[in-house]
Amino acid sequence: MVMNASRCPEQLGQGHFWQDLSVGQRFRTLNRTVTEADLVNFIGATGMLEAIFIDATFDGAMEGRAVPGALTCGLIEGLQFQTLLQATGLAMLEMTIKAVKPVFVGDTIHAIVTIEAVRQTSRGGRGLVESSVDIRNQRGETVMTYTAKRLIAGRPD
Repeated sequence: MVMNASRCPEQLGQGHFWQDLSVGQRFRTLNRTVTEADLVNFIGATGMLEAIFIDATFDGAMEGRAVPGALTCGLIEGLQFQTLLQATGLAMLEMTIKAVKPVFVGDTIHAIVTIEAVRQTSRGGRGLVESSVDIRNQRGETVMTYTAKRLIAGRPD
């Protein structure tokens, strides 16, 4: 089979352009198990050296190795960047987060992303996309919700 040299192959892994998103559209991320390495690397990089995160014997309000909410949110953002936003996400403009239940080392999380608003910006080629994100654990329980307003690239001319 001879490939046509003048035709570029289709890009794999490309995220969605703002024109491809519509209000009410829903996506489910892949699952992601939170590991001890995730916790250790995150608190080391951020300086969140709180006793509840660094002391396995800490006698706190929760049983188990709780992880910071910022780590939970960050892992889900990472899953979205690998798929929905790859090469199209330009900027996070606004985020509102609500932690509902703790996440622990060993929990497996995923998210349901719902597109809430889509509109073109005054500068052509870009769009504002608002979404709500419902993060759930392996039991289907909501552990965190957040809204995000992002600047998303448009399809190239």
